[in-house]
Amino acid sequence: MPRQARKRSESGIYHIILRGINKQVIFEEDEDYKRFIETIKKYKTVSGYTIYAYCLMSNHVHLLIKVGQEDLDLILKRIAVSYVYWYNWKYGRTGHLFQDRFKSEPVDSDEYFLTVLRYIHQNPLKARLCDKLEDYQYSSYRDYIYKRNDLLDYSFAYDILGKTDFITFNRELVDEKCLEFNDGIKRISDKEGQALIKDMLNGRRVEDLSTNQEKEIFIKELRLKGLSIRQISRLTGISVGIVRKF
Repeated sequence: MPRQARKRSESGIYHIILRGINKQVIFEEDEDYKRFIETIKKYKTVSGYTIYAYCLMSNHVHLLIKVGQEDLDLILKRIAVSYVYWYNWKYGRTGHLFQDRFKSEPVDSDEYFLTVLRYIHQNPLKARLCDKLEDYQYSSYRDYIYKRNDLLDYSFAYDILGKTDFITFNRELVDEKCLEFNDGIKRISDKEGQALIKDMLNGRRVEDLSTNQEKEIFIKELRLKGLSIRQISRLTGISVGIVRKF
């Protein structure tokens, strides 16, 4: 079937989700999150877009963006290719990292703009990655509160609400439905990981995986379940270098 054409935004503003291929984790360490944010900032000047909000989760990214001199597909291609090149170099891997087609939806009213912005900021809270919005390091909520960099356009949201009302609005927990991946995954705990590994091994030990093929299948399955590279290494005793290969 041919791909469905993207819905065009009259305002030029879009809510974007960029996801790891096969639900793969795309941020392993603090450095990875920071690199992606730096990449967004770098191409902001090149492509002429405006960023209103972002949230980086372990296996996907939310952006609230207004296109400028370049179209949306080229903007996302620039960002993704640059980050993947660096990520593959860092982890000694090759091939794709992101799902080839990102998801997007138009944002054509002030009301929906605020809805999407809050939805993006509340992602880590609803995934139980933090107790308060300002505790999560990799979303734009902290940027709005502390204005810690020049990546974002704060004025658009603040012109609608004002800072005090903005904080109150973002902290109001509501069950909003915006663009999302229904089959997304979230990071699982070490305890859950240990139980999963035990179940997968079915009475065997990790040392019993004698061939590279067995190890590859085992590691890839753990990655698909949501375990990070370092988490797999920590729980199985397999070196980080070997886990990264697969």
